[in-house]
Amino acid sequence: MSKCRSGRCLCGDVTFEFEGEPNWVAHCHCESCRRTCGAPVTTFIAVARSGARYPKAQPAVFGSSPGVRRHFCGKCGSPLAYDADDYPHEIHFYVAALDNPNDYEATKHVFAREQLDWFEVHDDLPRLATEGPDSEILRHGPRNGK
Repeated sequence: MSKCRSGRCLCGDVTFEFEGEPNWVAHCHCESCRRTCGAPVTTFIAVARSGARYPKAQPAVFGSSPGVRRHFCGKCGSPLAYDADDYPHEIHFYVAALDNPNDYEATKHVFAREQLDWFEVHDDLPRLATEGPDSEILRHGPRNGK
């Protein structure tokens, strides 16, 4: 039996849980995620929707673009998850909202073409132009000179 992992919003009103290993963990640089979090990058953990649940209060949901829903706490506003029609069997939780965010490390960067000029993460992970298995790998590691 796999270990149940959990997370929550800032006020604790909305909690989430999931079982099973992640499908992937990635840093996202897209404009939409930056605006949702007010941060230059955010990190997601993709898990099977069938093993994920909100055991207490349900999150508020905002349709940020066609087929995309952002889950957040309606009380404190904390972002919790990305939910999209393109991923019918997954839900993507924010790693920073996990009770133990150090349990997972990203293995790639996605939407690196949208990365802010003044921000860099100094690791050797692949930087994908967009996302998905067919996305072009722009480089491994930071931009030259950064």
